[in-house]
Amino acid sequence: MEHDKDIQTTQRGFHCNLCIVNIPNKPSLDDHVKGKKHQHLLRLRAQRKAQEENSVFVSGFKPDTSQTDLKEYFAQFGPVSDVIMDKHKGVYAIVEFSEPQNAQAVLAQLEHQLDGLKLRVKPRERKEFKLATRGKQDSKNTQISLDRLNNELLKATSVNEQMQKVVDSFELKENEKKVRDLLVQLLQEVFTEFFPDCQIVPFGSSVNTFGIHSCDLDLFLDLENTKAFQACAKSSEATGENQSEDCHSEDSILSDIDLSTASPAEVLELVAVILRKCVPGVHKVQTLSTARLPVVKFSHRELNLHGDITINNRLAVRNTRFLQLCSGIDSRLRPLVYTIRLWAKQKQLAGNLSGPGPLLNNYALTLLVIFYLQNRDPPVLPSVNHLKNMACEEEECVIEEWDCTFPSQPFIVPSSKNTEDLCTLLFGFFTFYSKFDFSASVVCLRDGHVLPITDFLRRDEEAVDTAEASGPKPKRSSAPKLGPMNVLDPFEQNHNVAGNLNERTQKNFKRECCEAEKYCRSLQYQRKSTKGKSWGLVRLFAPLSEAGPRSQVETEKIMEVSIPFKAAVLPEPLRAQLALAGKSFRSIWFAKICSAVHTVFHEILKCSPLEETQTVAATTQDKAETEGNEMEVNNNQSVEDSGSQAKSETGKKRPLTVDEEEEEGPSTSTVIEAKRQRLDADMEHPEPVHWTWSQGNRVWAGRRKVRRDLLKTSDETSKPEGGCIDIESRVTQSIVEKEEKLQELLEFKVDAEVVGGNQSTKVVLRFHPSHDTTGVFQDFFHFLESFLPKMAETILGRAGS
Repeated sequence: MEHDKDIQTTQRGFHCNLCIVNIPNKPSLDDHVKGKKHQHLLRLRAQRKAQEENSVFVSGFKPDTSQTDLKEYFAQFGPVSDVIMDKHKGVYAIVEFSEPQNAQAVLAQLEHQLDGLKLRVKPRERKEFKLATRGKQDSKNTQISLDRLNNELLKATSVNEQMQKVVDSFELKENEKKVRDLLVQLLQEVFTEFFPDCQIVPFGSSVNTFGIHSCDLDLFLDLENTKAFQACAKSSEATGENQSEDCHSEDSILSDIDLSTASPAEVLELVAVILRKCVPGVHKVQTLSTARLPVVKFSHRELNLHGDITINNRLAVRNTRFLQLCSGIDSRLRPLVYTIRLWAKQKQLAGNLSGPGPLLNNYALTLLVIFYLQNRDPPVLPSVNHLKNMACEEEECVIEEWDCTFPSQPFIVPSSKNTEDLCTLLFGFFTFYSKFDFSASVVCLRDGHVLPITDFLRRDEEAVDTAEASGPKPKRSSAPKLGPMNVLDPFEQNHNVAGNLNERTQKNFKRECCEAEKYCRSLQYQRKSTKGKSWGLVRLFAPLSEAGPRSQVETEKIMEVSIPFKAAVLPEPLRAQLALAGKSFRSIWFAKICSAVHTVFHEILKCSPLEETQTVAATTQDKAETEGNEMEVNNNQSVEDSGSQAKSETGKKRPLTVDEEEEEGPSTSTVIEAKRQRLDADMEHPEPVHWTWSQGNRVWAGRRKVRRDLLKTSDETSKPEGGCIDIESRVTQSIVEKEEKLQELLEFKVDAEVVGGNQSTKVVLRFHPSHDTTGVFQDFFHFLESFLPKMAETILGRAGS
């Protein structure tokens, strides 16, 4: 197949310069070229090229010249399709004709005059067609501000000073704060007319001490006093008495709505109407009633501000007070947060330009910084539970049955004994999270330390409450949404503030932390360059495209497939089993994954095992389940709950009675604890598993087309590739029966091991082709990179059904 200029051959397959995507093999390339996106961009590029050929660039006319004037003048050369004028960057226009010969006729005439002025006419500039990306203008503005910041950073004498300059460059200035205060006062006056005794309370970036220029103005409309006013008014009306002075007699919008029974959506619609009709300068009002927290969005034209108004967000107000307190406890927090936020945005880890998406938000990043400071030795910031113990009785606060108690003033909290400077703390942040096991851990600021994810594998009513036992029981007992990164809100303990992240973002975050940690070890980070070169934060903030090549290990061609630990997708029986296993859960999960991988190769892809294939997976799984049973019985769990594990109960010694414990030795709890410690040591990192397989067919080539054909002749519904075991097995069988065999048998080894602790928990599969003279194994590996993790996940899910 001949490839045009849009398709580039790479070591890992192909790259489409038009669509900016990588393609693993030739069959996939054929599908891509015929696909809707590629064909649409081909048509769009041809259309743009035709427009360029049919157009001329015109300048030199008077500023008050209209599009009609230009259209009438150039109509003598042929039909004019469009006239595009830009009077902001300069007085010029693009005149587009219906045919290219019309544009050539214009260019052939040496002189053009309009309103007594000589026009300058030349061919329209030909630009290379590129796929438009979101947030292009925002990126450009950010780059301009970053260039200006870099000039200031290079003048600093230390990293500590550079971090303070970052704060000075991005923090809200006093005049900006005053403008926001004035808008809040205006909204307070307007809304009080319609909702007597209501309160407009700002929260979020504008007031939590971490705000930046042009950050949104988040507002909470507190209607509790208004509800009391309305109840008082109704009571007076029912008794026929005149309303008291407190219950205003004038008509208000409250006569049209009952706040005690109205839904949030109804109240927000009312708020939107008031914003549109009664607040000067407000426009672009939009109600989002289906969001997790329903909100009304608006913009203020003169102030160039974007704002949000919510009515059920008291916890967010309390979170804002908490961040204010942390900022007042230690002055090092703000420079760290500003610096890490900017770093994360430059590395495309945070800052969703188009709204919600799989990137970190500023609140989650700030909590990660605070949690890191809680875990320094000695700690820079105390845990939320320690803060709670420092609060007096008058400062107790419970919102929606969540304990939100902490001191109101920072001077109540003793100063930290930690004396590390900002430069060292920033280095430590990257070191801390480069070795963090996100997959198997939950970040808990309330306790100030990591919680094992096995505590959260029970759903809803079986969820383990991570709050203090002495704290109030929350009315919403469901467990948080588990994901690749789990960061609990300090107070709303069933809310994972990083629940929107996907596997790629978590992986990128950890990778960038590793890269930053390596850089922070160098003199380029620690010392100012005497030759005027980039140093310190300047190089740390370099965007991905400018940060230079990755480490040699990353750029080397390594055939590895990773299957990450995803607690959220595990079936309920397996979740319960892992929850009982504690730290040794990796061994049980590893055995399940190995069994699933074996199934994929042997039963689905029809690979043949060779003689030296080991069956360590089955042995590991038997051992894990047996040990799991022992733990379950020792913890007085029923034998029936253990399911298939009950078989390993035979021959086990009966538990000691209370009297026997006193006579014969240690208590049952002591034995259990010793047993658990031994199991943790033996099973937390089980032995690797090895296979050797052979494959004689191109079972990876053209699978999607075969799947479509099979589904057309069956009653089964379509599922994503790797989403159905039976269908994928039939696809492979069809390929084996109809397609020609490989000229040379493909043999390869697979080594599997589980990692975790100092890195995110996952199973790593390393592939070693025995001999691949025809080069087909590379295509097979590209297919396995996406197919194998999806298929293994599907098999695990079926095992739990």
